[in-house]
Amino acid sequence: MTGVLVAAVLVTQAAGAVAEPKPTIAQTKARLAKLDAQADKVVDKYNDAGEKYKKARKEYNAVNGRFKQQIERADELRAGLVSVAVSSYQSGDLLSWPNLVTTGDPEALLAGLASIDQMSARRSQTLTEYEDAMSSLKGERDKAKGAYDKALKLFEDLRGQKKDVEKLVGEQERLLRRLNAFNAGNPNSAGVKYNGPASGNARTALQFAYAQIGKPYRYGGTGPGAWDCSGLTQKSWAAAGVSLPRTAAGQYSWGASRRVSLNALQPGDLLFASGLGHVGMYAGNGQMVHAPRTGDVVKVVPLSSYRGIFAAVRP
Repeated sequence: MTGVLVAAVLVTQAAGAVAEPKPTIAQTKARLAKLDAQADKVVDKYNDAGEKYKKARKEYNAVNGRFKQQIERADELRAGLVSVAVSSYQSGDLLSWPNLVTTGDPEALLAGLASIDQMSARRSQTLTEYEDAMSSLKGERDKAKGAYDKALKLFEDLRGQKKDVEKLVGEQERLLRRLNAFNAGNPNSAGVKYNGPASGNARTALQFAYAQIGKPYRYGGTGPGAWDCSGLTQKSWAAAGVSLPRTAAGQYSWGASRRVSLNALQPGDLLFASGLGHVGMYAGNGQMVHAPRTGDVVKVVPLSSYRGIFAAVRP
């Protein structure tokens, strides 16, 4: 009887496990949409952390270079002090005063006094320079340590952001493959020729962006084989001679005095969405070129198909 009960329980548990329903296509797509919105923001934070780290590392290298120069200068001055001390000892310095005072040659007396005065001035100047160099050396050392500590902290932050991004990206990829919607893209894509209405610098920027069509999205991507959203807009406008910040949020802030109405868009305008987590470029004719998300490629889409665009900036 006990065996029958155990068997019944096992059968019931097995049936429950088998009966666990798999997510529907609609549920999977809904989950993916949430992940996309979340990933946009996390990737932008990752990019921002990366930019801050690179800036701090550059600052540290510059300060550390000056620190090494100060060490060399201090060593030179230290050697100079030793030389002055040896010269003073060998010449007798103040010990020669009795001889000078008792000399019967006034000209020799004056020459001797001048020599001692010059030697004392030289020693004083060298000592002052050495003390100044050591003080500067300490200041540069403290600056270098501060810059290094700052860079290290930002690097740790960057590493944490990277883990968050990779976790999201992994789940995005799994869901996309389940939907048979993962597009690996072609890093060597020749892109598409831009034939839209843009002119001047905007046309140059859009020609660059269109040449990237078909290349895969990759978080942190700045080309040439893969792009994220702000990496694409930054390099596209760089091709036209305009320097944009690295992140979507940075580009939005940069354009504070260049905002334009969504009802008055011109080709080349930057379009911001997803709470500053995403940026694309208006291509004209109601279309946008952008690097959308993990598992997709640089592409042109109708504005009507992309929800959440709330602001535009004209570089």
